[in-house]
Amino acid sequence: MSEVSIVPAAAASGDVSHGVRKVLLGLIGSGIQRSLTPAMHEREGAQQGLRVHYQLIDLAKAGVGPEVLPALIQAARVMDFNGLNVTYPCKQQVIPLLDDLSDEARAMGAVNTVVNEGGRLIGHNTDGSGWWDGLQRQLPQADLSRVVLLGAGGAGSAIAHAALLRGAQQLVINDADAARAEQLAHDLQARYGASRVLAEADVARALQGASGLVHATPTGMDKLPGLPLPESLLHERLWVSEIVYFPLQTALLKAAQARGCATSNGGGMAVGQAVRAFDLFNPGLRADADRMLAHFRTLVGARAD
Repeated sequence: MSEVSIVPAAAASGDVSHGVRKVLLGLIGSGIQRSLTPAMHEREGAQQGLRVHYQLIDLAKAGVGPEVLPALIQAARVMDFNGLNVTYPCKQQVIPLLDDLSDEARAMGAVNTVVNEGGRLIGHNTDGSGWWDGLQRQLPQADLSRVVLLGAGGAGSAIAHAALLRGAQQLVINDADAARAEQLAHDLQARYGASRVLAEADVARALQGASGLVHATPTGMDKLPGLPLPESLLHERLWVSEIVYFPLQTALLKAAQARGCATSNGGGMAVGQAVRAFDLFNPGLRADADRMLAHFRTLVGARAD
């Protein structure tokens, strides 16, 4: 197995030099070289008088998998990281390595944000609330009467909880792994009521009578191009929410817009989760959501050139 190391350019987290507090953060995931999260945190930190260093910890670039997570989490403890973001494929595997979970992360069974609280690593999840913030910004009148969720992984689980907590009358879960969809539906039924959640293995049946569609799989990313469902299933009465943001205009969004659907791109969730994570990483400070969104749009434009 290849050896993995974390080598930050900044000094140890928590240091204060000449009145400027240093914050050491990292993102653990696979294939994350194009992530905009580091730039968003570093820029917002600078705006608030912090010196933020955000380290990418890319398993794919190192040629390893989630099996190295124990070593990475231990390294983060030793190096006194202020916090970590966690993405695919580690959001669920990281849980046993942490000291505690927030109620939200425990309910969702997935962690995307880890905060160092005096040496104890606490897992949080800002994906669901971040998705909701983005949806409200882009589609504030979205009909939640019957929402179809494609994808029952870590991000899908977080979005499912967020949608149900915020009034989705019925949530229908579809996943390529039918057993995973069934398990998520079972867990949600126990918490929110059997009548509000169901799993459906056939995506066409799932979409019958649907008011909205949330796409929470990696399909459509630059490295996994394509559509997650037949284009013929999209219609103008359906709103479509995407979580992929590379590219910002995925094949799904293009197809949905061509068929008259109202759409919400993945940038809303990307910014929303980062805003909430910033607040967790920096107690006593609040991120400026409008400023972070403006910076995100600038970054996306630059990456598109």
